[in-house]
Amino acid sequence: MSGISSPSRFFLAVWLETVRRQKPAEKVGSSGVGSGQRRLPQPADAAGPQPRKTFQRRHWQNFVKGDLQYGAHDEERMTIKATEPDTSAVVDTSPAQGLSTQSVHAGEHRQKHGDAITDAIFCSSTYTFPDTQSVIDFIEHKLPREEYGRYGNPGEKFVEAKLAALEGGESAVLFASGMAAIVGLLMAKLNAGDEVVFFDECYHRSREFCVKHLARFGVVTRQVPACDYDAMQAAITPQTRLLISESPTNPHLSIVDLKRFVQIGRDQGVETLIDATLATPVNLRPIEAGVDYVLHSATKYLGGHNDLLAGTIIGRADRLEPVRNLRGIMGAVNSPHNVYLLTRGLKTLELRMRRHNENGLAVAEFLEGHSRVERVYYPGLPSHPYHEVARRTMLGYGGLVTFLVKDADWQQTAAVVDAVKIPRIGPSLGGVESLIEQPLVMSYYECTPEERERFGIPDNMIRLACGIENTKDLIDDLAQALEQ
Repeated sequence: MSGISSPSRFFLAVWLETVRRQKPAEKVGSSGVGSGQRRLPQPADAAGPQPRKTFQRRHWQNFVKGDLQYGAHDEERMTIKATEPDTSAVVDTSPAQGLSTQSVHAGEHRQKHGDAITDAIFCSSTYTFPDTQSVIDFIEHKLPREEYGRYGNPGEKFVEAKLAALEGGESAVLFASGMAAIVGLLMAKLNAGDEVVFFDECYHRSREFCVKHLARFGVVTRQVPACDYDAMQAAITPQTRLLISESPTNPHLSIVDLKRFVQIGRDQGVETLIDATLATPVNLRPIEAGVDYVLHSATKYLGGHNDLLAGTIIGRADRLEPVRNLRGIMGAVNSPHNVYLLTRGLKTLELRMRRHNENGLAVAEFLEGHSRVERVYYPGLPSHPYHEVARRTMLGYGGLVTFLVKDADWQQTAAVVDAVKIPRIGPSLGGVESLIEQPLVMSYYECTPEERERFGIPDNMIRLACGIENTKDLIDDLAQALEQ
């Protein structure tokens, strides 16, 4: 059969199997049916050889319909039946189970569509109803289901449940990106005249949205130095609605004392948000510390393969309902394929984070001892100003390492970036591939020198996002680049 194409071999195999099941079986020797050889019992009215029944076209048409599985065979046709998952049989996971167990199983049905072990991809913009009463039941919240793709997707519900379980929250809302997630939260929670206070070490687009765009709607943004809790408390007014910080921060990797952060919010009656993108649920547990909302750019470590965009907000279900409703109006939902990729990526989160943590710490230690390096920002190093806070609150320190090249201008620093062989030059972080960038060029090129100085971005800064490559290979590559 080597000369037959794959589709032809499949049809031939199906045909032969159908014939085998329909034709009386007999044991044939070299000279036909010999004495002592057995036949299967024949029907009582069989008067001789039975006519061969062929695999009819309708069998194949039935085979390709919907979520299908093989059914029983009879003498007339191959019967194939559609199956639906038992939606009541959700895999039982609990916080007592390990993080990898939850990463693999949380939020998933025990038996899935088509009896597949992976979740289905629902490529549909519209979800239909069998009758008018079903529409009414849906509107009256008696029938939980989907209606229109802008409001949700069945696959989205699975990954949201998984994200909430991993973070230890009640609910999660999935967005098209991390920026869509923080914008959705702020737009749902803030009104004209409200104020937010956030630590100034942060993703520059988050800062831009708050300072430039929220201001157009009458929302006041107050920035205070990172981890200056007295300054944060002093900035709170009766109009303050939200305290915001990253932990670790980007790119300086400062670590927030979550208990102090939360206590300030509670004392003042203000909600708190932590962007834990650089930590992940593997390394940091903000909700356990009392934080109200946790933000992740799931594009990074949660997806883990540099092949999707996604973001999520996790917290109490009642507080997230306005956020979910606004997402449906904004249309900031994710695509079915991205939902599937995120679900797949989450299953290996803990395994990947172990290597990211190992590589990050080893690379940071190497760089700190190198003669061409002026300073290393990494919370796992005792020299980091927030190392003690990190040691108390984090289980690992992640794969992001920021360092300054000694006595180098921006062009000499760029030469180091250009000399590495393994990391690719690009924005982002958290994927299996290592990425390297010079923040001056990649993110702050359009800023004035005074603005870069205010944001703490010197010309000789390099940010390295360690992937999951072998540690020695990354260190050897950095060593040759620094020796150029």
